[in-house]
Amino acid sequence: MTEPSKHRNDIYGDIEKRETSTPAVPAATVALLRDREGVAEVLMLKKNSKIAFGGLWVFPGGRIDDEDFDAPDDLEQAARNAAVRETIEEANMTLEGNAFHWFAHWTPPASTPVRFATWFFLARAPSASDDVKVDGGEIKEHAWITPGEALRRHAREEIDLAPPTWVTLYHLSKYTQSSEAIEHFSQLAPRYYETHLAKNSTGTRIAMWDGDAGYEDYDADAEGATHRLVMNPSGFKFLHSAAQY
Repeated sequence: MTEPSKHRNDIYGDIEKRETSTPAVPAATVALLRDREGVAEVLMLKKNSKIAFGGLWVFPGGRIDDEDFDAPDDLEQAARNAAVRETIEEANMTLEGNAFHWFAHWTPPASTPVRFATWFFLARAPSASDDVKVDGGEIKEHAWITPGEALRRHAREEIDLAPPTWVTLYHLSKYTQSSEAIEHFSQLAPRYYETHLAKNSTGTRIAMWDGDAGYEDYDADAEGATHRLVMNPSGFKFLHSAAQY
């Protein structure tokens, strides 16, 4: 049987590499939401093709710097401070850290060539949301787009999205207005995604998370509950019978 090629946005590298002595770099990102004609839109930024994750559409964010720490051991506050700083630097928008709702934390597998352990926040965009400015260097373009339309454009291969961004958009697409999404996720404990990577019997690469029947043993063919992203070369599919959102 011919093994299928990877999906173009499968960023996870060599499937056999499951351990590393190098920790992932702490980072933070924020999905900024606004409503246009009663429908939620999210701010997306396109990365310069010449840098890490180049060409991908992402949310504002970046690594947590030393200057972001108010106290040496307070990583959550440092993540909020980084999200504030990166939102200013990448989108010309200013928000206070307490405006951000922490809803997820993503850690990529050891096989990922460039690894960031990323805090994901939600926030309502400032009223002057049309005043987005990007630097033209690290960030080349920006767009306000409904999460559902972003997923449809990805399916048509018009835009590129890394798996954590795609899954976040999937969840946001379930809500019509930004207030609904923010209210829902602000009432939940943050969900941790520590990615395990495996192939199923057809050679399709699968990203799995806690609760999936195959998660602990890296068994993409395990029968039972699912919490996984099927990264078929023809498109992504999220299966989550084990994880209610």
